[in-house]
Formats: sequence, C-alpha cells, structure tokens
Amino acid sequence: MQRWRVLIADDEMIIREGIRDAVEWESLQLEIVAEAEDGEEALELAIKNNVHIILADLNMPIMNGMTLIKNINEQLPECKIIIITGHDEFSYAQEAIRLGVVDYILKPVNHTELYKVLGNVRNELEMKEKEKLHFTMTSNQINKNIPILRERFFIDWMEGHMEEGDVIEHLEFLQLPPSSPKIVGIIRWPEMQTTQPLMTERERQHILSSIEKIVNDSLLQLKKVVFRDHTGLIVIALWEDAEDELFTKMEKTIQDYLQIITIQYFEKVTSLITDISHVYKSCKSKVYTKAEVSNLVRRAEQYMNEHYHDKDLSLDMIAETLQVSSVYLSRMIKQDLEISFVTLLTKIRMKKAIQLLNTTNLTINEISEKVGYDTQHYFSTAFKKVMGVSPIQYRKGEAFANKIE
Repeated sequence: MQRWRVLIADDEMIIREGIRDAVEWESLQLEIVAEAEDGEEALELAIKNNVHIILADLNMPIMNGMTLIKNINEQLPECKIIIITGHDEFSYAQEAIRLGVVDYILKPVNHTELYKVLGNVRNELEMKEKEKLHFTMTSNQINKNIPILRERFFIDWMEGHMEEGDVIEHLEFLQLPPSSPKIVGIIRWPEMQTTQPLMTERERQHILSSIEKIVNDSLLQLKKVVFRDHTGLIVIALWEDAEDELFTKMEKTIQDYLQIITIQYFEKVTSLITDISHVYKSCKSKVYTKAEVSNLVRRAEQYMNEHYHDKDLSLDMIAETLQVSSVYLSRMIKQDLEISFVTLLTKIRMKKAIQLLNTTNLTINEISEKVGYDTQHYFSTAFKKVMGVSPIQYRKGEAFANKIE
C-alpha cells in the first residue's frame, strides 16, 4: 500500500506539534517524514525525502512560505502544498493559491478541517498515481504492438492509400523520421510461392522470420523498418544511405545460413512522401523479373558483385567456381539477361564507380583500381562508353546521357 510522505514546516514548535497530534496519519496512508522551522530547512528536507505533501506556514524566517512555494514548484513539481496562515495573512494565502498550492488552512488549525483537506490531497495523489500507472501500461502495450502497427501503416503507405499529413503523423508516432526513406528494397524467397509438400507452413514462416532477423542484424546501425507484405515479400525502408556491398553481403549471409536463394532489389527514393508507392511497385516488379533468371546466373551475378574489384576476374574463373563450363555460363547469362558477360561485369563495375565518384574524394586513378581496372585510361574509356561522359565530367556534374539501372 502506498504511503505518502509529509513534511510540516512552521517556525513555532507548538503549531508543528498540534498538527502532528491532530490527525491519525496512518488512516490516511500518510507518514510525517520531516519537520522544519524555517523555509530553507523545509526546502532541503523536502528534496532529500522527496515528499508528496508539505504543510507550510507562510510567515517563516530565512525563506518565507511564498519563496518556498516557488522553489518547490521548480524542484518538486508533483509535490502538493497546503498553506497554514493567519487571518491577517489571508491576502498572501490568495497569492499562494495563484502559485498552485492545493489548499490553505487558517490558524488555529481545526482538526476536522485538516483531516478533510489532507484526505482530499491524498485522493488527488492517488488519482495521479493511477493515471501514471494507466499511462505506463498503455505505453507498454503500444510498444509491444508497434511492430504490428508499423506493418499495417507501411503496407497502406506503400500501396498509396494515405495522404501526406497522415503519413507524417504516423511516422512521428512510430518514432521515425517524418520524411520519405532514402532507400526502399524488397527481398523475395521464390520457394515461398511454390508448392512443397515436404515443407509445412510453420517451416515456411520460420524461414521468413529468419530472413527478417538476418536483415535486421545486417542493417543494425541504420534507421529502418523491416516488414512483410501480404504476399510474403520482405520490405525494407532505410532512412540512411547504404552501399551496395552491404546488401550483397546480406544476400550471401542468407544463402550461407539458411541454404536458400533469395532475390533482392533496392532502389533510391527521390520522390515525394506520397509517391513512395511507385518505388515500392518498381522494386516489386524487379524482384519478380529477376526471379525469371536461372539460379546459376543469380549465383554468377552474386559472385561478380563480391569480386568486381579483382582485376583478374573472368568468365573462366567464375565458371570454375560454379563448376560449369564457361561456354554454358556465357550462354545462360546471354539468355537470361540479354547481355554478355563482359557487359554485365562492366555494368557492375560502373555502378560501383559512380557510387565512389558521388561519395568519396578518391582520385580517378584510385577509383579505377578499386573497381578492377588495370589503368585509369582503360577505366575512363569504359566509363565514357557507358555513361556518355568521362569520370571527371561526371564528378563535375556535367550532363550525361545514360543511366545504370
């Protein structure tokens, strides 16, 4: 049972004793924890004991009751103050009421009136405590349900069912930046949509949950939301920039730990907050298009994303790693992606080069080495062929004709 702590402050001992003896404190769940004979001592003891109720005379030495009230309001804002005053100090009592004291009692103190006032204050404290408890319980319940609330909100947002004001309001409520994410991505596990009599629904859900955990762990330091849409696609919204290597590593971790192949696609967001659905639909379309690519080609592409910086990377090297003939691998890349092995590797290297040009101060020569080219000249020639301008012109922001998807 809650015991409310009380302090009595009056420079006359007989008044303090009279108040102490006037009430059956335990019956009100009150406990006198300190007494003071001046305002300064009262303030010190009130803070030390973190009291809930102060009975204070207005006319005390060193620090009078009015100054004490102001200090208590600042340092113990939830403390309830009851003023003890004489008839000739009634105008001060009125001023004290304006400062927020809960009640006042005229001297000489009437026992019945004091008991009634203390009972009312106790009831007010109990009500505040119940409100705080209810608020805490409600907050805890909301926090438990935030993942579900986030998922419902994001599905509505991504599918274009929300107005800008509602989106911002929901983002703030869910403790997220009130703006569009910088990157949206989707991860698809193709086997989720296939009929597998040897795999139960529980096992499917376990794998999807495991994918989500790996995604969350991989993007641990980034402001993000990860959720599943109604088709089982795992959707990622990032409010911070991330390099392609992070996503490539994440894909490989899923493959290594779960022994499954997933398809992922990430896209930078440049549109308005209400246009996020276009990015989501674009990513969704891409992961289904990529699903048509054979498992072999996906593995080759993944290997190239991991080793593009190797100057000796070749079709023969990848074919040997994947244990197929280079002729067969070349044919499958051409068949599935409608581009040659060399074009695919160049595309991957150019994409990384653009990222380095945009985000670092590395020289062109340093960038050419990092993306797997023997010489700066060879890199610059390849870059201009793909992008329409040289790396130097690109970095200066000069217009360019091409764009790498």
